[in-house]
Amino acid sequence: MRYDVAVIGAGPGGYVCAIRSAQLGLKTVCVDERMDEAGKAALGGTCLNVGCIPSKALLESSENYEKAREEFSSHGITFGEIGFDVGAMQARKKRIVDSHTSGIAFLFKKNKVDSMLGRARIEATGEFYRILVSGGQQIEAKHVVIATGSSPRQISAAPLGGRIVDSTGALSFQSVPDRLCIIGAGVIGLELGSVWRRLGSDVTILEAMPDFLPMADGKISKEALRLFRKNKDWSIRLGVEIISAESSAESVKVVSRDAKGESREEYDHLVVAAGRVPNSSGIFEGLGIDSRGFIEVDECCRTNLPRVYAIGDVVRGPMLAHKASEEGVMVAEIISGMKSGFDRDIVPSVIYTFPEIAWVGKTEEELKSAGIEYRAGQFPFTANGRAQAMGAAQGFVKMLGDAKTDRILGVHIIGPHASELVSEAVVAMAFSASSEDIASIIHAHPSLSEVMHEAALSVDGRAMHI
Repeated sequence: MRYDVAVIGAGPGGYVCAIRSAQLGLKTVCVDERMDEAGKAALGGTCLNVGCIPSKALLESSENYEKAREEFSSHGITFGEIGFDVGAMQARKKRIVDSHTSGIAFLFKKNKVDSMLGRARIEATGEFYRILVSGGQQIEAKHVVIATGSSPRQISAAPLGGRIVDSTGALSFQSVPDRLCIIGAGVIGLELGSVWRRLGSDVTILEAMPDFLPMADGKISKEALRLFRKNKDWSIRLGVEIISAESSAESVKVVSRDAKGESREEYDHLVVAAGRVPNSSGIFEGLGIDSRGFIEVDECCRTNLPRVYAIGDVVRGPMLAHKASEEGVMVAEIISGMKSGFDRDIVPSVIYTFPEIAWVGKTEEELKSAGIEYRAGQFPFTANGRAQAMGAAQGFVKMLGDAKTDRILGVHIIGPHASELVSEAVVAMAFSASSEDIASIIHAHPSLSEVMHEAALSVDGRAMHI
């Protein structure tokens, strides 16, 4: 069968690209190889099936348990003995994932997107590309969009197997490990550590880098590490080299080395969360791929091959679902003949720990390195009434404005609902707003958004409530 657009991969980039292409009148097919336990298509990619959505489901369940155990009594709410059921948590997670997977299938049907199950490989045939799909299937398409995503990075010192698992395995534990070790103090490691720490695990996170969260603003990283280390249920160690990890029937023995010397420790499980690598191999022999495995693309996500695009985790930039989706929309619109694009400088990032961490734009370190003059404003959640009422008065909002124009250059948040608050900053920066613009807008009282307001006022040295 012949299509206008063939999208390879049904993750947040691929399925959104397919739907937008169909909305624009293009005959579209989406090919994906992921299957569920029953052997049926599991649309949604890593994010929906074994990433963003299931991890947030478990984070929510574990946070509710921790609040019931440790915080509700301060509100005058008391219980008998507090317990939890990991199986029920996992079943709830599965229901959420299944509902979203079926939701994408519904959207495909609604928008007349054809869906094929299998692994795809591209062959050039002139005006149309021939695409071979495992199982003997074959299609042709004038335009091809590669959205094959990424996979967990493996490390030779800790080969997967037995009690050594990746992030997917760590989302499927049926009981709480007494002692859990996680390799990697990035987004995935911190979120997985949060889930199992709240449920009773003694968690150790081993990070190879000497700095904590180096991609975040320095003050945010420092505050996050301080708050995390206050909790005795987990240990975060930096500058650690993993020498070996050996899994047995009962435990995992980990040998590591840091500035203090060599350590030998034993855990119930080891989770390898050392980042992700793009799924770029075996798609097409003539495709341009850089030394890190990313497909090379231009600003409009065009590859070196005519009418072949690549989006999402498989190309440069942050491996974020919302970034992939925006690229998918852009590519679909370009294929249809529209002018399209988005500002990659204002893609927000979020870490769903407690407190949450979120940011958009430049960090203070980046501005200093680039020689850009700026003014910084900061306001703590401890001075916010809503945060106090929530029992979540930790962290702060930091806003960076251009010293000459006052245009907002970056906003960095650690605190309650940072993932929601950062959207105000994204909107402001999308319209080239200044800190004075946010300072002059009325924010509801009492609300967490008032911290954004006060941080904007602070850029000009006139915060009201501190």
